[in-house]
Amino acid sequence: MASQSRRGGISLPERRGRGSSKQEPNILAKINNSQIVSTGKQAACDAVFVAKKLLKSTGKAAWIAGTTFLILAVPLIIEMDREQQLNELDLQQQSLLGAPPVGPPPPK
Repeated sequence: MASQSRRGGISLPERRGRGSSKQEPNILAKINNSQIVSTGKQAACDAVFVAKKLLKSTGKAAWIAGTTFLILAVPLIIEMDREQQLNELDLQQQSLLGAPPVGPPPPK
């Protein structure tokens, strides 16, 4: 017993087919090399390519839309807010000076 090397307590039988030089392809190799799997892989690669292109162009479009909004719409919004503040200030000054408020007549 001392001359035998210890291998963890149990010995497993050798696998079949390891020693032969010509092996038969197993079922996974047959499936992996089939035409339908190759077509599926190609379709998946094409879908990923299209998705990347779409995301890239969508990002560009979002950048264009965002900068256009900042350049055109934000100054317009600021100007409309200023105009509203001026109108409110005019109404406040008119009410302090005693002028009748401008607006719809009171209901009778």
